Amino acid sequence: MTAAALRLVFAGTPDFAVPALRALLDIGCAPVAVYTQPDRPAGRGRQLRASPVKLCAQAAGIPVRQPVSLRNAAVCDELAADSPDLLIVAAYGLILPPAVLAIPRLGCVNIHASLLPRWRGAAPIQRALLAGDDESGVCLMRMEAGLDTGPVLTRTACSIPRGMTGGELHDQLAMLGAEALRGALPDLLAGRLHAEPQNDALATYAPKLDKAEIELDWTQSALELERRILAFNPHPIARTWLAEQPLRIWRAVAETEAATAVPGTVLREESAGIVVATGAGVLRLTEVQLPGGRPLPAAAFLNAHRLAGQRLGTT
Repeated sequence: MTAAALRLVFAGTPDFAVPALRALLDIGCAPVAVYTQPDRPAGRGRQLRASPVKLCAQAAGIPVRQPVSLRNAAVCDELAADSPDLLIVAAYGLILPPAVLAIPRLGCVNIHASLLPRWRGAAPIQRALLAGDDESGVCLMRMEAGLDTGPVLTRTACSIPRGMTGGELHDQLAMLGAEALRGALPDLLAGRLHAEPQNDALATYAPKLDKAEIELDWTQSALELERRILAFNPHPIARTWLAEQPLRIWRAVAETEAATAVPGTVLREESAGIVVATGAGVLRLTEVQLPGGRPLPAAAFLNAHRLAGQRLGTT
């Protein structure tokens, strides 16, 4: 079967999935339908906002479906009526029940943002950065009933350099996923890809981010705090407290300088950053934000604020 003759359905929701959808369009393999999550309230006005995948599909003239769940018999019947050969999934956000997995003739393939079996679950990008991994990547995986447990068709690795943010890694992996899909599709359709079973003993879990995780604990080491700040940039953004105001930290660099001050104490104000004592080493805050303001480099922030001697993290 050629890509042009393929009856394909695509399921995805956020920005991560858009490059993969565009890659399919670029090679003349437009899906017969696109599934994405329902419009959600967003912004200060809390008005309904379409997902990035929905906007991309609509621009290409592809029918869009937005079921609340795929466990509805009518939803399954509608998908089956498309007679899909293949279902491609990228960060869709809804569970595909066995009845859906069984519909496409060639099965369901997921674009997953980690090197499986490491980081199965909802937040593989942030968990890789939090753990200090020096490598990440993208896997094309045959989907089955378990959580990211299916056999791997292809894997593409990339390094994680020091200082990379969650947003930067997200964008790199989104492009890698699109390239992997584009390159693998002909072999997949021809049956030339060997699906490699995952070693469950090596699996790690990447749970969804919890709001409590944004709070910085200054008794942790500077390196741990740096990883948290970078992992949560641009969302949900790490936070501490300056007096009674939340202070969002966008970027920071861990340094090995010894400090005897109470963790969270601002040791120095420098144009290169605000130096803070931690449980081990010091953390140089290089980009910060107060409520109602925009993120500022440390030098610009210090033009209007004095922090030396104050203790962060207390309200």
